[in-house]
Amino acid sequence: MITDPASYLALVTALAVACQVIAWAVRIPSILILLLVGFGLGQVVTPDAVLGRDVLFGGVSLAVGVILFEGSLSLRFKDIADLGRSTVRLCTVTVLVAWTLITLTGWLLGFPIELALLVGAVLVVTGPTVIGPILRQLRPTRRIAALLRWEGIVVDPIGAILAVLVFQAVLAGASADPVSAVLTSLGTTIVTAVVIALVLGALLEFAIKRHLVPDFLHGAVFLSAAVGSLALSNAIASESGLLTVTILGVYLANRPNLHLEHVAQFQEHLQVLFVGILFIVLAGRVAPDAVLQVAPVAGIFVLALVLVVRPVSILLGLLGTGSTKEERRLLAFMAPRGIVAAAVTSVFALELTHAADRVSDPEHAARLSQLGEQAGQMVPLVFLVIVATVAIYGLGVGRLAERLGLATTSPQGVILAGGDEWIVRVAKALGEEGVDVVMVTVYRAALHRARMAGVRVEMANLLSDYVVRDMDMAGLKTFVAATDQDERNTIAAREFSHVLGRAHVFQLAPAALEHVGADRTETASHLTARTPFAPVLEYKELTDRAKGMDVRRTSLTAKYTYKHFQKMYDGKAIALFTVRGDEVGVVTEKSSIEGELTLISLVPRQD
Repeated sequence: MITDPASYLALVTALAVACQVIAWAVRIPSILILLLVGFGLGQVVTPDAVLGRDVLFGGVSLAVGVILFEGSLSLRFKDIADLGRSTVRLCTVTVLVAWTLITLTGWLLGFPIELALLVGAVLVVTGPTVIGPILRQLRPTRRIAALLRWEGIVVDPIGAILAVLVFQAVLAGASADPVSAVLTSLGTTIVTAVVIALVLGALLEFAIKRHLVPDFLHGAVFLSAAVGSLALSNAIASESGLLTVTILGVYLANRPNLHLEHVAQFQEHLQVLFVGILFIVLAGRVAPDAVLQVAPVAGIFVLALVLVVRPVSILLGLLGTGSTKEERRLLAFMAPRGIVAAAVTSVFALELTHAADRVSDPEHAARLSQLGEQAGQMVPLVFLVIVATVAIYGLGVGRLAERLGLATTSPQGVILAGGDEWIVRVAKALGEEGVDVVMVTVYRAALHRARMAGVRVEMANLLSDYVVRDMDMAGLKTFVAATDQDERNTIAAREFSHVLGRAHVFQLAPAALEHVGADRTETASHLTARTPFAPVLEYKELTDRAKGMDVRRTSLTAKYTYKHFQKMYDGKAIALFTVRGDEVGVVTEKSSIEGELTLISLVPRQD
């Protein structure tokens, strides 16, 4: 039995990271593994006993705030310029319809109306903790990704506020005017959140733009601002902190010339860690007996959420908007619940019990005490809903998105940056093998050649905001920078590594200056991406050689191997890509080209 808080937190941290690595390797939602590990660990050591409830829920509140702040830093109004009405309706009408239907479902299942309203408010949220990993795995179209990201982050504090309003109404149940109490609470919450967020956001913007804070402290300053604003806001208006950090993040994300990419990366690392820790810790508080007791009701609840609540709320919420039929279908089958639902349910179950001790009216105190006990039974129900919805949506949405043409579960597409004639020929050959290819160039001649060859092309500066942030990345996995400027290739590769991962980002070998030491001329290795193709060639040499070469698609087998292929061309062929079934790979000097596959290469032209 672990009784030392430090040992417990160290174990939870290690397990949180291990679970997410395993989930990434087997391509399943990490939350499923985290919850299972949390349930198991909870049978050995109870978080409440090791950490104490006050410390536990204080830490949970701060961690959830950091997670929402990190997510809101990615919410740019530019992303939804063509989706404004759909986004607003998704975060308002859809939420109200879902709250009504979930409340009705709970009431029909025998919940007291107060708890039905509370659970309904909690379960309208989806959340970045579950949407983010699914989007990384799915990589859907830009429009769908933007809608899901905005809904997941914005609706989280809305759900928490709705739960607070229900809680305030329950506490004011014996007063003469509960409506006035609720409206006062709502007004205080909104005003508090907006004022704190905008004032603090303006101060941070001023400090960063005037270089009053050194770069190495940016991450720490923004983290402290997020947790400080959360605590201050909660002290003024209960549970308003989540709305505060969300508004703060959105404000900072949309300020002109305020570049916070390095801050967002720092916060993202914290988010990954906090998500894992929170799910393991909160799942450890749920007893197996309690789970079995509510399992039948939870099963009915999940069916209602998946088959009725989400489809109807999306249908009514997005009716008459610019969203397509395919987008509405995918959104109707995408509403996994996350950490905010788990955290808020646990907090309010505890708060109802404490409230009963503070009320002087015996009848009202007894009612609150009863609701507190019943709310405690809602905690395992909400966890079962989280497990079920993550399993259903996380494991099933990929196939649906593929059928609707909005994403692919195994993206294999290639981005080729450059405008040379050989790049167009390579892109065409990849396309003939069924590979999605996008060329990025600023040259009109290259644009014309690509279009004549039937290649999708984006005419844009490789380092523009459009290419780095706004270009539709659905179905794309690999980036190859092959422009005539080594520095441009290096910068672009670094930017795309944040999106596609360093394993899938390549750039042509930088040119070396003559008569100068390599340590002075070669680009530092930590700044460059992987080097593609075999043999490795610099831009000028590759371009010169390609003028006398043809692009060839060659089927390699056990009888006709890569060695036979190279021997046929006297070792002068340049191996570029391999296509094995649905899997596309970039050839490097370390590649082992074996088995049955199609090799795309440049070979000497036969006169």
